[in-house]
Amino acid sequence: MSGPESLPVAVVAGLHADARRAVVDRLLATVPGSVALHHDLASAADGTVRRTVRDARELLDEGEAPLVNDCACCALREDLVPELIRLAGSGTCRLAVVELWDSVEPQAMAEVVAAHGGEELRLGAVLTAVDPALVLPYLSCGDDLAETGLAAATTDQRTVADTFARQLEYPPVLVLAEAGPAEGAEAADDADFALLAQLHPTARQVRVDAAEELAAVAVAGFDVEAAASRQHPACALLPQAADAAGVTTVVWHRARPFHPGRLYAALEDLTCAAARSRGRFWLADRPDTLLSWDAAGGALCVESAGPWLASLPDAAWEMVPPIRRVAAALDWDAEHGDRAQHLTFTSPGLDGDGLLSLLESCLLTDAEYAAGPEAWRELSRAFDELLNPVS
Repeated sequence: MSGPESLPVAVVAGLHADARRAVVDRLLATVPGSVALHHDLASAADGTVRRTVRDARELLDEGEAPLVNDCACCALREDLVPELIRLAGSGTCRLAVVELWDSVEPQAMAEVVAAHGGEELRLGAVLTAVDPALVLPYLSCGDDLAETGLAAATTDQRTVADTFARQLEYPPVLVLAEAGPAEGAEAADDADFALLAQLHPTARQVRVDAAEELAAVAVAGFDVEAAASRQHPACALLPQAADAAGVTTVVWHRARPFHPGRLYAALEDLTCAAARSRGRFWLADRPDTLLSWDAAGGALCVESAGPWLASLPDAAWEMVPPIRRVAAALDWDAEHGDRAQHLTFTSPGLDGDGLLSLLESCLLTDAEYAAGPEAWRELSRAFDELLNPVS
């Protein structure tokens, strides 16, 4: 529990650097006594991370944090909370704004602050700053972060698209900061706003020039456990079907399992069918395993997300979080329990009919389905290499 004098901390993330800085500057200008803390990971190649602390008028402090395990993000985690606690102890700071470096994802940093902030710190908000005109270009960019100079470690294998997708979908608040004509940028159009709304339909959108509203959400409070639950494949709040300004979201829900061989053969076409797709699914040869689907920028990540609840003994259900049990109940099928295909695809110019036809063709046929679970286990083990890579 946080005490009455706890320092509120607002975490501001985003690959759109100009938009992120605009949000931070607005908060500093609006909230008296606010201070921004930023770790620049661009210097990590030299073995250090540069830290700056500033208010609306000037640079207040700067320093360096050494790399930890050759990882700039690890250095950030080690240095962030002590610096925030120092600000809290100063007695002069009313709001600490943590401006994350470009490719740092907000979930990890929010959880660090929540777990180690003690009585001194209170997580007030997690915000992602977005320029609506850049959503599609970033979501479509399959370049590795290392290629763009944005990797947080030498082992960082993330892409621009999947990093941006997680930054966009984690927080409950998106702050819109459009680049003006003076920056030579094209204005966002209806399709850009439709894409943003469909990717994260439950997000509250706040414009950066709505100063009072922005200041209010920065201290409203943030629940890291609820946010983590919203990201778990078993109970994620997936987009709903939508069609606006040429942008479409298709939601596909079935109880019948996938044929592993046919689905594997269709992965490339399914991955490239939409700018963003995500969800959960099951394979006939792996009936107990909940699999997550996460695709952006033409790249797909498929991972095991644990067991389906239907595969667990009744006694184990007491150890399952309530939100997971609710999500399972919504998908419950008399024969298969919570096992289900629940995938969403969002993109401008989406060929919905073609996509649905391809997905349906990957399910077990009537004859295959009638053969039963024992026969299903003998089907192609096409996903073995993907799910059990040899290190």
